Amino acid sequence: MAARPVTPTTAGKVPARTDLVVAGVRADRLDDDLAAAGVSPAFAEASGFTGKADGSLLTPAASGAGADVLVVGLGPAADVDANRLRAAAGTAGRRATRHGRVAVTLAEQAADGVDAGAATQAVTEGWILGAYRFDEHRTSPTESKVTAVTLTAGTTKAAKDAVARGVAVAGGVTLARDLVNQPGGSLVPAQLADRIKAVGAETGLKVRVDTPTQMRRKGLGGVLGVAQGATNEPRFVELTYEPKGAARGHVALVGKGVTFDTGGYSLKTAEGMKGMNSDMGGAAAVVGAMSVLAALGAPVRVSGYLPLVENMIGPDAIRVGDVLTIKGGTTVEVLNTDAEGRLILADALRVASAAGPDAIVDLATLTGAIIAALGQRTAGLFGTDDLVGRIRSVAAASGEAVWPMPMPAHLRPGLDSDIADLRNISGGRYGGSPVAALFLREFVGEGIPWAHLDIAGPAWITEAPYGEVPKLGTGFGVRLLADLLVGWEPLT
Repeated sequence: MAARPVTPTTAGKVPARTDLVVAGVRADRLDDDLAAAGVSPAFAEASGFTGKADGSLLTPAASGAGADVLVVGLGPAADVDANRLRAAAGTAGRRATRHGRVAVTLAEQAADGVDAGAATQAVTEGWILGAYRFDEHRTSPTESKVTAVTLTAGTTKAAKDAVARGVAVAGGVTLARDLVNQPGGSLVPAQLADRIKAVGAETGLKVRVDTPTQMRRKGLGGVLGVAQGATNEPRFVELTYEPKGAARGHVALVGKGVTFDTGGYSLKTAEGMKGMNSDMGGAAAVVGAMSVLAALGAPVRVSGYLPLVENMIGPDAIRVGDVLTIKGGTTVEVLNTDAEGRLILADALRVASAAGPDAIVDLATLTGAIIAALGQRTAGLFGTDDLVGRIRSVAAASGEAVWPMPMPAHLRPGLDSDIADLRNISGGRYGGSPVAALFLREFVGEGIPWAHLDIAGPAWITEAPYGEVPKLGTGFGVRLLADLLVGWEPLT
């Protein structure tokens, strides 16, 4: 587990004993904001600091007395919303490791119309997420000298509540990051299920864990088939959050949980296997989001369904051309064993549908094609129009980027098999992400609003860190799901 960043507190002004002040600088108010922060505009110009978003500049205290100043670019003043503040605080959290007592004044520079509570919550989240490190397997962990973090957001109950919400949400994200960052050999399905049980005990979630014997009774042929080549047994986890008097319905979440993916006999390259411990990012996001629902007071009943497997090669591994029987009796010809995620999700979607929820949202690191289409920072969003529209709106507010994608009808016949009900890939080379979504749609109960988030890009980042987003596991989807469920209203 990673060392936890210092939890912020609030105050009305910068404390007298402060080693570093973090201030925001708006690009179109550059000189004024620099002067207010006590930074020379000439020094900033010589350093190439322009106030653009994600830029930062550390300035030593004048004459060695007082606090050092870290200015973080916010871009144009009109663009300074909660997302911009979160990213700026993340940049500060990543950079500010050499000062003991830190004061953060970022929330004061939100644009007109930005809710003060939302700004404070965003800065809290950003600081914690930017300061996050995963050092469990290092002999010399990254050291931070930070001992106290103060947000100059005031001492009102509203300010304290905003910080508490930010701490809770950031805790869910860091939980998901911790799970995703664990090497595949350190978190096999049974170990992940045990971790989820511990999370449930800590946060009031009900947790049920099915072993292979129980899965056979339930007819989970997709999960069992993918797991055939692995020494480590699969697990199927059901999570339940049920607040008293839940009056806004029932939402089901499904998360792909492949703890390591070799591709099976459709073997990945050595390069392609790097980072495949992250193939359970969807399951991790569901766990992280559900872990904070009680703290945030979400008013809706939520069920989570997590198929946990390794996709390995072994004497009993499924072969190309084998046929699996998914829960409910649908048969699937496996023409690519590396398209395994959709097989385990098919079972989970059938289980979720049988519970009769008002909506289903699944998250999965499903296709490399979505990364080719949208890059590493954006998830592909498929599904029914009403739920897709709502998720788009929530994602924009949560700062987790999604983009709606089509499911063209002309691609569906490519999933027809010559020997079974379906095949797990199409016969063509193109449209890999929509084809995967079309496959999943076959297992969603009739009339149930459904959304599929292909998070293969933003769940695991190989580029440089930015804003509050680190390299490797990001915890993508936790904020989006938490915001969606806290504000849930029945679909009309």
